[in-house]
Amino acid sequence: MLYPLSYGGGATILPLLTGGAPKATGSIAPVGTAPPRVLVVDDDPVILKLLQVNFEMEGFDVVTATDGVDGLRAARDERPDVVVSDVMMPRMNGLELVAALSADDRTGAIPVMLLSARAQATDIAAGLDAGARDYVTKPFEPLELVDRVHKLLRSR
Repeated sequence: MLYPLSYGGGATILPLLTGGAPKATGSIAPVGTAPPRVLVVDDDPVILKLLQVNFEMEGFDVVTATDGVDGLRAARDERPDVVVSDVMMPRMNGLELVAALSADDRTGAIPVMLLSARAQATDIAAGLDAGARDYVTKPFEPLELVDRVHKLLRSR
């Protein structure tokens, strides 16, 4: 399978066959069911597009927002199954977004994954303490991120 975007901006080619059998990393929704909806929140347009394309290629319905304020509004309006958010953003950062989502009865059950270049143990602990269910550091492998989102969805 060819993924048109990777974190580094180049193409990433992934083998489709392992031992002669097709292999997929994610799962596409069965016929007659809605695909999982992911809200991606990031102020970097390159990262936002990278995530959007990779999630769409894995069968997700993708909603995007460019900061925490718009992300909170989108979560309330679109009711995503999972939120993937950057930490460092204008107007409302990812930690504030997690807290606002957790405090709202309409969005409190939505699992949130934080995505950040801030990779110190204290940063990760702050994200998890704020209510995030997972924390991924940049740079990241897009397929690993998609797999971790699938795990969050299965754990709901």
